[in-house]
Amino acid sequence: MPDLSTVSTHDSDLDDRNAGIRIYVNGRIVPRAEAMVSVYDSGFLLGDGVWEGVRLYNGRWAFLDAHLDRLFEAAKAIDLDIGMDRAGLRQALDDTAATNGMHEDVHARLMVTRGVKAKPFQDPRLSRSGPTIVIIMEHSRPSESTFQRGITLATVPFHRGLPLTQDPKLNSHSKLNCILAGIHAQKSGADEALMLDPHGFVNTTNSCNFFIVRRGEVWTSTGDYCMPGITRANVIALCRDNAIPVFERNFSLVETYGADEAFITGTFGAQTPVSTIDERAMTHSPGPVTRRIRDLYKALVHLETA
Repeated sequence: MPDLSTVSTHDSDLDDRNAGIRIYVNGRIVPRAEAMVSVYDSGFLLGDGVWEGVRLYNGRWAFLDAHLDRLFEAAKAIDLDIGMDRAGLRQALDDTAATNGMHEDVHARLMVTRGVKAKPFQDPRLSRSGPTIVIIMEHSRPSESTFQRGITLATVPFHRGLPLTQDPKLNSHSKLNCILAGIHAQKSGADEALMLDPHGFVNTTNSCNFFIVRRGEVWTSTGDYCMPGITRANVIALCRDNAIPVFERNFSLVETYGADEAFITGTFGAQTPVSTIDERAMTHSPGPVTRRIRDLYKALVHLETA
């Protein structure tokens, strides 16, 4: 069970099997203690790479096509040749799961960097040996106690920025902006950070997409300055298919404080309620709309992986 004084959206029940996991590194599946990359790797040196998190249910990867679409689009955007096609990556995921005897409640982090550099400098042409591909796969069941308690958020002065600086739609290894946001929130006593967009509208958290519920309506940001979350898109589609009013729109902190419910979405925890924002308590946490969306999402995952 997690320490309830330090709640995170990525809390999971402890599983001793994770001490003996085997990890995929460039075509080899090796014991955890042997899973290493070079100190000259561009991911280590510069955060130069992209990644995806995917979950295994009933022996099948949920929404894998959407995750691979996002991975290949991001790699193209940063001019990174992954060196494998979609079938190869899918096979690498399946092989790693099989080697670990994994079937259910599994989270995989698939990471691709520009690879080992000839010298420890920024120029991407110094990465000459091809990409580095790593898959870390763990037994992880999201904590039910975290769902029941909800997480606390604090608004921070760090924004998800404009595309002309670093496009927030890229799921890159360069996460320092979000890490600093999380540190700021934790030092103010909250679990995670609520980040605004460059215009001051409510945008996202440091690690997940953000939703509020006002008078039965579900609101989320326009999507212009946040990660195009797979779970976010699924929630929006579920609302539209089940007569739940949902809007992608600009909204302010004032409107957020007055919400009846709030929740965040991500591949790991699916939907996690928010209990307070800047020490203002939500009316319900978890609320009836959040619970309904969670049930609909579970049914969607079951259909996807049946």
